[in-house]
Amino acid sequence: MALSLEYFAKETASNLWRNRVMGLAAVLTVAVSLSLVGTSLLLRQAVNRQVSQFGANTSLAIFVNPSATTQQQADIRSTISQTPQITHCTFLNHEQSYEQAKRVLASAPAAVSVLTPATTPTVFGGQLSNPADATTLMATFQGVPGVYMATSPVQSIHVLEQVTNVLQVVLIVIALLLLVSSLVLILNAIRMAIFARRREVSVMKLVGATNWFIRVPFMLEGLVQGLLGSAVAVFVVLLANLGVGYLVHRYHVSVLSSTVLPAHDVLMTELIVVLVGAVVGVAGSTVAVRRFLDV
Repeated sequence: MALSLEYFAKETASNLWRNRVMGLAAVLTVAVSLSLVGTSLLLRQAVNRQVSQFGANTSLAIFVNPSATTQQQADIRSTISQTPQITHCTFLNHEQSYEQAKRVLASAPAAVSVLTPATTPTVFGGQLSNPADATTLMATFQGVPGVYMATSPVQSIHVLEQVTNVLQVVLIVIALLLLVSSLVLILNAIRMAIFARRREVSVMKLVGATNWFIRVPFMLEGLVQGLLGSAVAVFVVLLANLGVGYLVHRYHVSVLSSTVLPAHDVLMTELIVVLVGAVVGVAGSTVAVRRFLDV
């Protein structure tokens, strides 16, 4: 057994060195395609976490007309208190609403310049027990006298999910095309290795070597190429997650903090990347051995 393992290792290394240019091309193609697969998986998990966070904290903002009467404001407050879907309510007066508008519109000074505390609407903020009720409640409060506008982030969440789905499909399609290309490159590298050693294979058959004894070094060559490519992809995926984490903490973008995935989620993604790389390598080498190795 020890002799067989040593022989397999030596022959696999020899084949990889003989076809190093073709092998390098296959490894790099596998690396790029699996990097896209890993990035797509990270993107989906990050968006799911972000949507879950938004959904757990879905709020309803009810902007009151600056010209609304005291009675109308009281009626709005009464309607909110009688709405069971709203579990908690806050109120921002003109001055507080103006200060909030200045923070939100800090990047648009022209918009802030036309606002004054008196013209900035007061705001009722309601916490929803069920995010699915947001659309219905927006329509309900839109018709209440004195209400200027009722808004909720549910539409933004829906748009985010749609954009993510499209982006993920694009990444997966590109990754699949590259995976097929890498499989063909691995197959071609194994074919060249078989052609280079065709005389040795004939001698081994004459001295009684089994079919698997002849096939294993070629199959291991494909496996190694797939694993090398997945190792590069693992590094890229890990670097992407660390990069997002650095940017979030460096620029204090707390709203995107949930897009930084915990270690166990990243580890599961990395394991999938390695598994796909191994499958591509073994599949390419298996097809090549079955098609081009006459044993």
